[in-house]
Amino acid sequence: MTSRASSDEKLKWPSRSALGGKVETAVAGSVRALLERDSARAEAVVKSDREVNRLEVEVDEDCRKLLAQRTPAASDLRFITTALKIVVDLERMGDLAVNIAERALDLNQSPPLPPVHDLTKLAQLCQDQLRAALDAFVDGDVGKAEAVIKADLLLDALYHKLFNDLLSLMMEDPRNIRRANNLLFVAKHLERLGDHATNVAEMVVYMVRGTDVRHPNSREVLPKPA
Repeated sequence: MTSRASSDEKLKWPSRSALGGKVETAVAGSVRALLERDSARAEAVVKSDREVNRLEVEVDEDCRKLLAQRTPAASDLRFITTALKIVVDLERMGDLAVNIAERALDLNQSPPLPPVHDLTKLAQLCQDQLRAALDAFVDGDVGKAEAVIKADLLLDALYHKLFNDLLSLMMEDPRNIRRANNLLFVAKHLERLGDHATNVAEMVVYMVRGTDVRHPNSREVLPKPA
C-alpha cells in the first residue's frame, strides 16, 4: 500500500468510528426509557456517557494526528476539520440523551400524564434527523444533508406546539405542573438534539462543496423547494 493510500484509509476512519453509533443508541435508549417508563434502560443510557466521552477523545486525537503527519489536500483538510467539529456535536448529543434519561428516571417515580402525542413525533423526528445527518457525513451526500437542514423547520414547529400543549396541561391541573415541567425540559433537549443534527448537516455541505451554510443568509445556496 502506498503512503498516500494508507493516509486515505486513515482519513476514512473517523466516519467508521463507533462514536456516531453510540450516540444514536443513547438517544434511542433515552427516548424509549421515557416513552416506555423503563428506568433500567434510562440508567444504562446514563452509564454509557463515559464511553461516548472516551470515543470523542479518540476520534479527536486521530484527526489531530492526521493533521500533524501530513499536509492534506483542500478536500481532505475540509474532511478532517469537519470531523473535528462533528465530534463536538456528537458528544453534546450524548449529554442531551443523558439529560433525557435522567428526566425519565424522575418521571417514572410518579403516575404518567395523559399521552402527549407530539412528544412521540418530536422524538422520532429527532432520531431520523440524527441518522440522516450521520449518513450524509459518511456518504458525503449533500442531498441528504440539505434534507436535514430543511426538516429542522418542522422539528421547531413540533417543539413549539408541544411546548404550548404542556403549558395547557399545567393550567388545567396544578398537580400536573412538576411532571409537565419535566417534559418541557425533555422537549427542549429534543429540540437541541435536532439543532446539533442540523449542525452536522451544514458541515457536510461545507465538507463537500466548500460552502458555509451555517448562517441563514448563506442558505440561499441551497436549492429552492419545488
